[in-house]
Order: sequence, then C-alpha cells, then structure tokens
Amino acid sequence: MKKKTAPWLFVIAFLVMAGCEEKPGDVTTFILVRHAEKVNDGTEDPDLTSEGASRAMRLAFMLRDTPLQAIYSTGFRRTQETAKPIADMKNMEVHRYEANKPEEISRMLQQHKGGIVLVTGHSNNIPWTANLLLGREMFKDYPESQYGTILIVSVGKTNDGSTVVRLNY
Repeated sequence: MKKKTAPWLFVIAFLVMAGCEEKPGDVTTFILVRHAEKVNDGTEDPDLTSEGASRAMRLAFMLRDTPLQAIYSTGFRRTQETAKPIADMKNMEVHRYEANKPEEISRMLQQHKGGIVLVTGHSNNIPWTANLLLGREMFKDYPESQYGTILIVSVGKTNDGSTVVRLNY
C-alpha cells in the first residue's frame, strides 16, 4: 500500500520556499490596527471608552517584544490613545500621518524599509492601507462595531509577494 503525503506538508514546504526568495532586510512589516472603542459623545474627535483603553493596553502587551521601528497614528484622539500605551512602553514617539494618501504609505515604506511599523487608523483607512500594500483589494471598510482586528502585512521589494495575516485581540 502506497503512503499518502499529508496535504499540509505541501503547504509548509511552499511557505518555506516562498520565504527564502527575499532576505529578511528586504521585507517591511506593517501592523495595521483600527483605533479601539470610542466614546459616543457626538463629537468628531472622541476619547476612548474604558473598554477601548483596556484594548489599547492589550495591544501594547501583545507588541511589547516586537522590535517596532516606528509608530504612526492619525491626528485623532482615539487613534493617538490607541497607540500611546505601546509608545510609552517602548519610549517611542507617535508620528502623525494623513490617512488615505498613497504617498504617505510609500514614504513609510521607504523610510522604514526592512523594519516593523505600527499604524493606527480608522474603519475605512486601515483596510484601504492593507489593500494598497498588498496591491489588490482584499478588505472592505470595517463596520462601525468592529474593533480588535490586526492586519499584519509583509511587503517585499515588490508588492508581488506581499502577504497578510489577520488576527483579533
């Protein structure tokens, strides 16, 4: 009787071979996070709720051992407050960026080539940023109630080999 090779062995072999194509310094990783839960106070720039502040702390603890090269956030309080715990933990500055501008993402990619960058944003621009980095549309805007999704996008020299991992926290 002939032994069958488990299908997952082919998947692992493919992933290992795909990972060998580029040197580690050629891959830039973006950790893309929508801001945590916000206060519904009717303003355009609310703070985080206590639940949102707790989620921001969970994010910080998740990333505490990740060697971040930079942290970016839009200018809104909720995104700044989401990034602040990890920035404080790592004694790093939170840089501001303008959402939905390809030149901003391109600048980050060039400036932090080979590094790991955390980007906090909103329900519309985090999926947009992931799609831009991937070079294809994979994600739609998040529903208003969706918090806690992390998209980890790894970009090689060209977007052809870009990959994404989706996590929830």
